[in-house]
Formats: sequence, structure tokens, C-alpha cells
Amino acid sequence: MMRMVDLIEKKRDGLELTKEEIRFIIKGYTKGDIPDYQISALAMAIFFQDMTTSERAELTMAMVESGDQIDLSAVQGVKVDKHSTGGVGDKTTIALAPLVAALGVPVAKMSGRGLGHTGGTIDKLEAIPGFSVEIDTKQFTELVNKNKLAVVGQTGNLTPADKKLYALRDVTATVNSIPLIASSIMSKKIASGADAIVLDVKTGSGAFMKELDQSKQLAEAMVEIGKNLGRETMAIISDMNQPLGRAIGNALEVKEAIQMLRGEGPEDLKELCLTLGSQMVFLAKQAISIEEARSKLEAVIANGEALEVLKTFITSQNGDASIVDNPDRLPSAKYLIEVTANETGTVSTIVADKIGTAAMLLGAGRATKDSTIDLAVGIVLNKKIGDSVKKGESLATLHSNSQEAQQVVEMVLAAYSISDQVVMKPTLIYEEIH
Repeated sequence: MMRMVDLIEKKRDGLELTKEEIRFIIKGYTKGDIPDYQISALAMAIFFQDMTTSERAELTMAMVESGDQIDLSAVQGVKVDKHSTGGVGDKTTIALAPLVAALGVPVAKMSGRGLGHTGGTIDKLEAIPGFSVEIDTKQFTELVNKNKLAVVGQTGNLTPADKKLYALRDVTATVNSIPLIASSIMSKKIASGADAIVLDVKTGSGAFMKELDQSKQLAEAMVEIGKNLGRETMAIISDMNQPLGRAIGNALEVKEAIQMLRGEGPEDLKELCLTLGSQMVFLAKQAISIEEARSKLEAVIANGEALEVLKTFITSQNGDASIVDNPDRLPSAKYLIEVTANETGTVSTIVADKIGTAAMLLGAGRATKDSTIDLAVGIVLNKKIGDSVKKGESLATLHSNSQEAQQVVEMVLAAYSISDQVVMKPTLIYEEIH
């Protein structure tokens, strides 16, 4: 008979847990037979002793099997899911999904609501008047088969073991463990029915992983888990030392995603979408190489097909697609407040987290689960790292529904550093892991 105390001791001493032992732990914890304090001890043992490649894969699969698994077999083609480890101004999905769908890649996306700087993908999409994510499984499948794209709110009981373990890691100082992060992310993607997975692992001041070598370890760990579980997986490591694009805030980010599909958006957002999109198109077998995938994606931006897919997607989920041609019909804030530079020079740093917190204070995000989001508000950065600025020139514009925004102005100002030296624009994509 297995005893949890023996398994904690085994891991504490750096030995490998078997498939049966990992299943016993996750099943017992999900049912409530194994108490929090024993799982806390195990998490700390994993934190210090790490896990082997096969342990990581078994832990991921045990968490997948702890709850519902979405069956996407009725969706034709290779279903490729994209996951970002998060950051500030990350509106990639809204531009990327129609972009790859325009090349026949089925995007069956389950997204959550956001807790933090801005809303999640679902909140952002709900800035579009009438847009609904409340669609049943049958309708979801039909829309993906017909339009190659649908987005639905997370339903059912996906990976309950991960939810329990995640909450526990948060209060036991074991969040920052590569095997625990990697299995947490990959379990959700696999339970969501993906055939192949593309990962955007952020690195830098505004990312979960601040150091490049840690981000690389995480990306490699997730690609390895995917491979072990029969899912083709690719990853990139991208920069989050400043917000992505210029817009932070729900309607503002939708507007920027539309601009990108017109070929007009910020260069970093476009580059990230093309890099991730190339991997998705390649894994979905709609191109024979990453290079061919990229040129096909550039073509559907240039000829307007990606924009048409976005319109069809919005209309199919009861949204007002006229916002694509008239983005001013999206919710807009009452007041525009300029944050101006105190000196002349070149922008050397923008602390992404501070900008994110500032956007949340305006009402763009949730401080708690029960907070209400103001879809209209946010921040648009007029200057990014490497841009020159004159004293009195606008660094950023606050979109606010309150005139009382002095605290936010000061926070945005504090996020910027201006240098009298030449500053290079930061690298956007550090590495691609295949």
C-alpha cells in the first residue's frame, strides 16, 4: 500500500517517482484524501530536487486526467493552440487567431478572463458591442469547421488538480519551479484538446520569468513535455522589458489588433504575430517550412483576407463587425490625459509592471475576482525604448473616465527612464525552440 509520507521522503532524497505514484498523489489530492500540508511538503521537495523528463510528463497527464477533457475530434484539421506566459499589452490572440485562420488553420480557442493589469482575451473581445462567448460545444465546433475560428469561455471542470495545486504553490513559495509551472501550463493546453501547441514564453521585467536563462529552461521543459505526450510543440522566447505594442486596455488593444491586421500596427506586435503564426501554420501542415508560412501570412495581411476573417468571426459570435472599419465605435473614455516628459533625451527603460498597474488603477483590469472592468480605459504609449523625446512632449496618453488621475500620471512617469546616451531598441525575439 502506498503512503504519501514515503513518497515525500522519496522525492526529498532526489529519487524518481513512478507513473503509479504520481497518479496516486494527484488522484488523492483532487479527491481530498491527501491534505494540503503533505502536498506543500512535496511541492517544496520538487522545488529543490527538480523532476526528470518522464516525471514532468506523468505529472502533466495526471493533472489532465483529474477533470474534463475537451474533445475536438469533430473539428477538421490539425488544431494548434497558442499560449503566452503573459505580460502587459499582450493582445496577440486577437490579431493572431484570424491571421492563421485565413490560411485554413483551425483555431478552437478557449480563453479565460483576466485577473490583473487588463482583462483576458475574453474581456477584450467583449469590448466589441454584442460579442458573445456563451456558445455551446456543438455551435463552437460548427463555427470552427465553417470559419476556422471561434472563441469560447472556459467551461467544465478542466484540470481541477492544477487549480488546487496552483493556489497552494502561491502561499508556500513554490510558484517558481520549472517542472510545476511547465506541467501546469501544458496540462491546460492538452485538456483543451490541442493537437499541437505553440508557446510564447516572455522574459524581462514585465514577465513572470525575469531572467533569460530561466525563460529558456521553462520553454525547453514545455516543449519536452509536449513531445513526450505526443503533441508537436514549439516555443519562442520574447521580450517583456516593456509593454507589447502601444495600447494597454481592453478596447484600445482590440483597436491595435485591427490596425495590425491592416498592416499598420506597431512593429513589435506584427513581428510577434508573424513569428508565432509561422509556427502555428507550419505545425498545422499548411506550409512546408516556417519561411513559407511567414510569406503566406504576410500575403493575407496585404490582400485583406485576414481582416475579412476577423469580420466573419465577430459576426458569427453576434458582435458588431462594423468596428473593424470604424474602430471609433468601440467603447471610448471621456478624458484623454497626456503624461509629458520632464527632460529631453532617449527613452532607456519602461517598467512594464508599473504601466500595467497604472492601467489597472484606471479600471482596465481586476484587482480582485469581483472587480468590474471598464472596457474603455487604458494607456497608449507614445514613446517606447530607443525613441527620442523632448521635454514637455507626450510619453503616454491616459484614456480615463475620471478627471482625477494624478496618481496614475505619476506612476506612468515613474515607469519611464530617460537617458542622454544613445539607446538601442531591445531585441524582441531571443530564441525559437523547435
